[in-house]
Parts: sequence; structure tokens; C-alpha cells
Amino acid sequence: MILNEQKPFEIEKPEIDEETTTRFPYQVVLYNDDHHTFEEVIIQLMKAVNCSFEKARDFAFEVHVKGKAIVFNGSLEDCLKVSSILEEIALHTQVIS
Repeated sequence: MILNEQKPFEIEKPEIDEETTTRFPYQVVLYNDDHHTFEEVIIQLMKAVNCSFEKARDFAFEVHVKGKAIVFNGSLEDCLKVSSILEEIALHTQVIS
């Protein structure tokens, strides 16, 4: 009897990119409007995303110039909280994934 010698099959290991970054799945977008002052938006951003005056001012300026800005990244629950705080003064927001 002749046995057919075969090598056991090899399982290829997937390549893992070490530079892969973890991204939060949800984002809060703040849209521009003609009803709020820069000061109102800055103060509300500071409350909503717990950021410095300078960071809130940068967000407000981006919203003013570009029409919208991503102002927060996080879990759905956190994004909904941030959006809710911004909407307390009738700012227009959207949570996206």
C-alpha cells in the first residue's frame, strides 16, 4: 500500500496594520444659522463639549465660514447628550455615524 504524503494545510495569518487608529463611531455636526451670536454659540459649545474658550471659538468660526463643523466624536449616548445641550438654545445639530 502506498500512502500519499501530503503536507497539512497552513493557515495564513492576516496582516495587522499597527497604525490603525480607533475612531469613535458617532459625530455631532453643528450647522450655521443667522439667529445666534458668536458669544452664544461659544458659551453653549463650552458647556456641551467641555472645551476651552479658544476651542469653542475655533468651532464657531468653522461653522460660520464652512456652514457646519464636527464638534464632537464619541459614543451614540455621548453624542446625543452633546446635541441636546447645543439644542437647548435652538442650535441646529445632527448626530451622524
